[in-house]
Amino acid sequence: MSTRIDRNELAERVAADIPEGSYVNLGIGAPTLVANYLPDDQEIILHTENGLLGMGPAPDADRIDPDLINAGKQPVTALPGAAYFHHADSFAMMRGGHLDVCVLGAFQVSETGDLANWSTGAPGAIPAVGGAMDLAIGAKSVYVMTDLLTKTGEPKLVAACTYPLTGVACVTRVYTDHAVFDVTPDGFAVREAFGENTVESLSELTGLTLREADAAAATSGSET
Repeated sequence: MSTRIDRNELAERVAADIPEGSYVNLGIGAPTLVANYLPDDQEIILHTENGLLGMGPAPDADRIDPDLINAGKQPVTALPGAAYFHHADSFAMMRGGHLDVCVLGAFQVSETGDLANWSTGAPGAIPAVGGAMDLAIGAKSVYVMTDLLTKTGEPKLVAACTYPLTGVACVTRVYTDHAVFDVTPDGFAVREAFGENTVESLSELTGLTLREADAAAATSGSET
């Protein structure tokens, strides 16, 4: 049995946790795949920071409208009742706490929920944090969708971020190709492990002290 799931399977797993009636922003990159797995029988309203509320899934190749794109310049669809608006109004929605969930990628997430997702701090890197910082502090729940390990095998879940921060103590849950993790007052808790992964094997991969989500809830006295 594999220890990993692919990005489409992960996008489907994220979509399953988004409550009906939510206003949701999907970040650039892999998070945009989540739109393809939202249930048709539920109303979940997608927001994109370039000025669209009511975004639908990616169009078929023969139905692409070059003027209808998301913030990552990918072609999208607009559902019945969709609204278009100015960039400034879009950011007011993000900063004003009007989004229920945002799904972002990440380079690193710390045990305390700090997010680093815009730069590795490499010399000469272009400073371009963009709207991620507004989403990270403005959304009621921040879900991160990423691989657990980098291409060189370094964990993206860390005790403390070493890359420039996007937001402090902002991440709610981390969805990775190995497992789903909650951010709790006691660190990362494993909500769901995929394939042959266990809390122990995930602890070894990350170098962190992990626990099961239910155990973490009992320890902290709060729900995860």
